[in-house]
Amino acid sequence: MNVIEIMPLITLFSAPKPFTNPHIAMIQRNAIRSWTLLPDVEVILLGEEDGLAEAARDLDVKHLPNVARNANGTPLISSMFQLARENSHSDLLCIINADMLLMPDFVEAALESDSLLSKKRKQASALQNFVLLSQRWDYDITATIDFTDGWQDRLRSTVHGQNNLHRPAGSDFFLFPKSCYTEIPDFVIGRAGWDNWMIYKARKEGWPVIDCTPSVMIVHQNHDYSHLPGGKSHYDHPDTNENIRLAGGQANIRYTILDSTHRLVGGTLARPKLTTLRFMRQVELFLRALFFFLPENMLENVARPKRWQKRLKKLFK
Repeated sequence: MNVIEIMPLITLFSAPKPFTNPHIAMIQRNAIRSWTLLPDVEVILLGEEDGLAEAARDLDVKHLPNVARNANGTPLISSMFQLARENSHSDLLCIINADMLLMPDFVEAALESDSLLSKKRKQASALQNFVLLSQRWDYDITATIDFTDGWQDRLRSTVHGQNNLHRPAGSDFFLFPKSCYTEIPDFVIGRAGWDNWMIYKARKEGWPVIDCTPSVMIVHQNHDYSHLPGGKSHYDHPDTNENIRLAGGQANIRYTILDSTHRLVGGTLARPKLTTLRFMRQVELFLRALFFFLPENMLENVARPKRWQKRLKKLFK
């Protein structure tokens, strides 16, 4: 009798931090466990960090240790993408940080986005690629999640109670078809800049960038930066400067969720509403295109007048 193998819809891949810090270990196990409970999903963990092989075994997910690293021993995004692409069994890939909790609405958003775009592909073949992202909800957590029946409702309630929707800067996951991002610079994971470049690249290629914030709850479990030198944020790390260089400069890491082309709302794809920040962002992009010949420091003053700086500083920091 022939056995029909059911292929997963999405491959989630991530490079977790070492499991040596008890709090980091807890939130990463929480996150990965939530992924394994999703329908039609496979999980790939990348790296040789302390405790990772054991966690992958305990959580029954695939583990690939041989990810390429920079001189400081930090995994490279390019290697992560290559390994995930070569070892996945799905048409959709999703790079995600290992502290993010997912619920079934995540898979539903991916299905809806792909389906809605498929209807348009008959008229516009350029829509065969897309990128799905969203804002996250920041959540203070001190205990292992109880994943018994109803855990999603309990989580939603406590997260809503803390009421910390992160600003639309920085992205903790990107979901896309395998045909996207076939060439990635050697960005370093866990440092600033590469996620902004992902949005820049999608916009440059003309791919729909879909913000699914209204349709899903993506939960970030808050943590400190004790895993980085001096406990400082990744914005202050030297590898961030290298990420910026590889991205092509500051202009290409200015992209945020404000640069999305669509929003997934109520089962439909809608154009984002023109808020003040979105309008300012569109003007900035127009000025950058118009005065492309200026040096970056001069272009910054033209594209970002001082009267905008206070509002933009918090968003892009």
